[in-house]
Amino acid sequence: MNRVLLLAGFGAAGYFAYRTLKPKYDFRDKHVVITGGSRGLGLVMARQFADAGARLSICSRDSDELMHAADDLRNRGAKLTAVECDVTDRVRVREFVALARLRNGPIDVLVNNAGVIQVGPLEEMREEDFENSLDTHFWAALYTTLEVVPEMKARGRGRVVNVASFGGKVAVPHLLPYSVGKFALVGFSHGLRSELGRHGIVVTTVCPGLMQTGSHLNADFKGRNEDEYAWFAAGNAVPGFSMGAETAASRIIAACARGDAELVLGLPAKLAVTAQALCPNLVAELLALVNDRVLPEPGGIGSATAKGRYSRSALPDAVTASTDRAAARNNEIAGAIPPPLPTTR
Repeated sequence: MNRVLLLAGFGAAGYFAYRTLKPKYDFRDKHVVITGGSRGLGLVMARQFADAGARLSICSRDSDELMHAADDLRNRGAKLTAVECDVTDRVRVREFVALARLRNGPIDVLVNNAGVIQVGPLEEMREEDFENSLDTHFWAALYTTLEVVPEMKARGRGRVVNVASFGGKVAVPHLLPYSVGKFALVGFSHGLRSELGRHGIVVTTVCPGLMQTGSHLNADFKGRNEDEYAWFAAGNAVPGFSMGAETAASRIIAACARGDAELVLGLPAKLAVTAQALCPNLVAELLALVNDRVLPEPGGIGSATAKGRYSRSALPDAVTASTDRAAARNNEIAGAIPPPLPTTR
């Protein structure tokens, strides 16, 4: 028994020594493509890649957001290509990647970051909510990956980072479409790493917990939207429970440089993922209890959708002050004009 423990100790020490001493990937003069790079975590990562000397190509569906992000990044000295693109449209993805390659050269790093968040009870979700999540989180990542992998194979090197979520490991109630899309992305990403490693392509799966990116203002809320917003936004704002966007971005980029297989961000997310793996029945019971006793009942605006920035009245602004500042820094609220709030089911 002692011999086994000794060998295990030597093995662990050797593994960590290898991780520490092996050369890190250098992003200087590399071409990094980021989907959803116009706001939130995507924009923060783009800033840090630019600071590391990378050439950048970003895309977004929102032309105004894209313009603001492009100005931000170019003011930092980034060599940038910014393209309006709906990543759920394979033709548009092909055009975006082709233009990025034309302007910035062969693609060295792909970061699949584009995402959507739908919050509310299952009773208020519709098939299109699940379709939208899968289109954005899985199919879009597949489209971009299929566009860049052939050239990476030909060169015998490349990096792919898939930004999923701890919600792709633990299915949190009232986030069911989101979890479905992220679970699909996690499975795709893990399998991709296994199959592409022999071609010199390194795939990293990222599963962040709650982050202070400002995404609470652009998430989609259904049912009792103000109550749903309250629990979601408050969780993002609790110190120690959520992570700053800049810290998250730097850890993601470091994981990509090391070539890590997976990165789970934040102690609460790590505990939740570990508990799910070790005690799935207990976790299931606890999540069911949260759903029954804590989260809002169906009702309100029903299956209609309201953005977070129009669902704020149930929560004092002081609670979300830090995440609201993050939203302003990270282009989450540029040019927002309130639409009529839906009031019927």
